[in-house]
Amino acid sequence: MAIRVVLVDDHEIVRDGMKAVLEREGFEIVGEASDGHTAVRTVGALRPDVAVIDVAMPLLNGIDASREIGVLCPATRVILLTMHTDAPYVLEAFRAGVRGYVLKTQAANDLCRAIREAADGRMYLSPGISSTVVSQCLSPQPAAEDPLTRRERQVLQLVAEGKTTKQIAIVLGISSKTAESHRVRLMSKLNIHDIAGLVRYAIQRGLVQP
Repeated sequence: MAIRVVLVDDHEIVRDGMKAVLEREGFEIVGEASDGHTAVRTVGALRPDVAVIDVAMPLLNGIDASREIGVLCPATRVILLTMHTDAPYVLEAFRAGVRGYVLKTQAANDLCRAIREAADGRMYLSPGISSTVVSQCLSPQPAAEDPLTRRERQVLQLVAEGKTTKQIAIVLGISSKTAESHRVRLMSKLNIHDIAGLVRYAIQRGLVQP
């Protein structure tokens, strides 16, 4: 039986390219999504074997989407596509339950293997970042913890995407007052008190693309 896959990327042309490659290799593409929230709903509805998700997704980044998928559909293995090779990104991804971490620069060569490994219950790292993870594990300095809660991180991403407090509240299904409280708390935690600074931080964390 073919491995069932959901593809998540905000660029249709990228999804089309991945779909063509994967179908040629015998995978069954059962669904697609163009933002993090839709990805969670799509995976929850279709229950694929594997979800391939870009890290930098609108509305909800790939790592937080992976966390939600892990709760909603634990049998689905998540593979992240990314440009980031820094250890904190990699470690945070695996803490979120991701089973594969594939560099976009190597995706054509690595993705099929990563999907098969993940579907079989194993983990996969692109060769270009394996040394990064080993170095972090051997380092006497632990990786810095994210100071933000999951909800604060979601609000930060939406602020960086240019959403107003009202729009953030609608996207997250919370009140405007609650959305504003999250925004105030995250600014206090980060000691960043202007939108430009929040945008720069979100870019550094890989939550949005520059």
